[in-house]
Amino acid sequence: MPDPGDLRSAVKPYEQPIVALSLFQLVSSVGLFIGASALMYWSLQLSYLVTLLLAIPTGALLVRVFIIQHDCGHGSFFGSRWANDAVGWLCSMLTLTPYANWRRQHAGHHATWNNLDRRYSGADIYSSCLTVAEYRAMTLRQRFFHRLIRHPVIAHIVLPPLVFLVLYRIPFDAPRGWRRERRGVHLTNFAIAALLAGSVTVLGFAPVLVVQLSIMIPASIIGVWLFSVQHRFEDSYWWTRTDWSPALAAIRGSSYLKLPAILQWFTGNIGFHHVHHLMPRVANYRLQACHEALQRTTGGVTILTLRKALIAPSYALWDPERRRMARFPR
Repeated sequence: MPDPGDLRSAVKPYEQPIVALSLFQLVSSVGLFIGASALMYWSLQLSYLVTLLLAIPTGALLVRVFIIQHDCGHGSFFGSRWANDAVGWLCSMLTLTPYANWRRQHAGHHATWNNLDRRYSGADIYSSCLTVAEYRAMTLRQRFFHRLIRHPVIAHIVLPPLVFLVLYRIPFDAPRGWRRERRGVHLTNFAIAALLAGSVTVLGFAPVLVVQLSIMIPASIIGVWLFSVQHRFEDSYWWTRTDWSPALAAIRGSSYLKLPAILQWFTGNIGFHHVHHLMPRVANYRLQACHEALQRTTGGVTILTLRKALIAPSYALWDPERRRMARFPR
């Protein structure tokens, strides 16, 4: 494992955002998304099938918008806090993800991922796990429900749309003391409702319902899958509190998802997830250059091809004896 200080020194030059690139990415990504959404509305007069086909690239563009919101939450998209917060909040109108609450919850994820002693502090079913021994100690009923909610159909097709459409509408996971975050959820809901009301007034209820659901369902599925495979895969490593460190967890506990160029563009370079966890202040458009600068010192990173990534979520238990993730026993 390279010295953490050396790693951070190597990454430091890439932390500074480039305003021109940030603005270009913001305008182009949001612009393309709005244009693709408008094309979907127009396509309704041709065929619902055409509309549904257009929903896939449009949903992928929404994932790219979410990456911008994600960068704003880390303070990496612009140099100023107010600019990040303003753009992040505006993006949340499209992604249906309350910016302030999500930002604080996500900060908790960065502080605890792959730490066995803090698995249930700011964690979720996509980035936490049980050990093999803990699973074996469960009753049959507990095992059934634990596996049911993590079944690929439930965890990666049914739940993601529900998370973005329903769960994000209520501050269910925000403690009472998070007043700003809880207020942000309600303000986001109000703004989204106003935006939808205006759209329905102009376009009609049925077209808005069809188009918005057609976009959000694939976008949420893609986004949740990306998050899952970059934290839970066969070679992902877990530590106890005394052995855990952010740099070690970034290199051994996050993956490098090697995607074809077009998919890398749509996903905003988030496949370089080991770099992102090593230094969250690096903007998405600088992650690849940062990865290339670190290649000689980050040999322990797990590279996931698209084929490997498709089966990665099936590794749901930590096996301390084999020092790797394991699948549920048959």
